[in-house]
Amino acid sequence: MDYTAILILACIFIPLERLLPLHHDQPILRRDWANDLIYLLFNGFLVRAGSILVLGGVMASWTHWVPAEATAWTRGLPLWAQVIGVIVVADIGYYTAHRLSHGIPFLWKFHSVHHSIEEMDWLASHRVHPFDQIWTNALSLLPVYFLGFSAPAVAIFSLIYHVQALLLHSNLRITFGPLKWLIASPEYHHWHHADQREAYNRNFAAQLSLIDVVAGTMFLPRHRPERYGVSDPVPRSYPLQLLYPFAALLKARRKQTNTKGATHEQNA
Repeated sequence: MDYTAILILACIFIPLERLLPLHHDQPILRRDWANDLIYLLFNGFLVRAGSILVLGGVMASWTHWVPAEATAWTRGLPLWAQVIGVIVVADIGYYTAHRLSHGIPFLWKFHSVHHSIEEMDWLASHRVHPFDQIWTNALSLLPVYFLGFSAPAVAIFSLIYHVQALLLHSNLRITFGPLKWLIASPEYHHWHHADQREAYNRNFAAQLSLIDVVAGTMFLPRHRPERYGVSDPVPRSYPLQLLYPFAALLKARRKQTNTKGATHEQNA
C-alpha cells in the first residue's frame, strides 16, 4: 500500500469536498468513515492477490495457445490510441460485470456491500467486497490483455480509472455539462447508488456514460438523489461485511432446502 498516495488523495479530495460539497451537512468524519478507511488500508491486498491468481492463471493459458504475433497490431498503435482503446474495452467489460452483479442474486450478495454506502464521498469508493472487485477486474481487464494492449497503456488507464472512481463517489456538486452523456460524472454515479426505485439498475458504466446511453440504462434527472444505500441487511463493520455474502447465501440455501422439504411433506 502506497501511503504517500493515500495522503495526497486525502489532501486533494477532503478540501474539495469542503469547498464544493453536494451535501453541506455531511461531516468529514461521517458515519462509517473508520470502516471505509480499513477498506482503503487493507482491502487492496486481498484484491491484488485474488486478481493476480485469477487473471494470471487465465493469461498464462492464453499466451501458451495464442502467439504474440496475433496481437502485434494492437501494440503498434500510438500510445494515445491504445489508452482510448483500453478505456473503451475495459469499460464495456466493467458494464457487463456490473450489470450482471445487479441481475444475478449470487453476485448481488457481494455487490450489495458496496451499495450499503449511505453517505457518498471519496473514501466510500473503497468499500468493495474483494470477490466483487476480482470479478469486475476479470471481465474488465481480461479482454484488454487478450487484445494485447501495451503495459504503459494499461498503466495510464489504471491511473485514470482510479482517480475517476474517487471522483464519482465524492461529495462534490460538480457537473460535466453536455459531456455527462459521454463521460461518467459524480451526479451520474450518485444516482446509481440512490435507494430509490426509479434509479434501480441504472448507470452501470465506470468511465463512459455513453455505454449506458447506447444500452438504454442511462438515468440522469435534474434533481439529486434523496438517499443512498440498500435494503439488504448488510452489517456495518469490515469483518462482518466480508462474511455477509457467504452468510446470506447460506441462509438462502437453507431456506430453499426447508421450503422444498415442507413441500415434499405436504405432497406425501
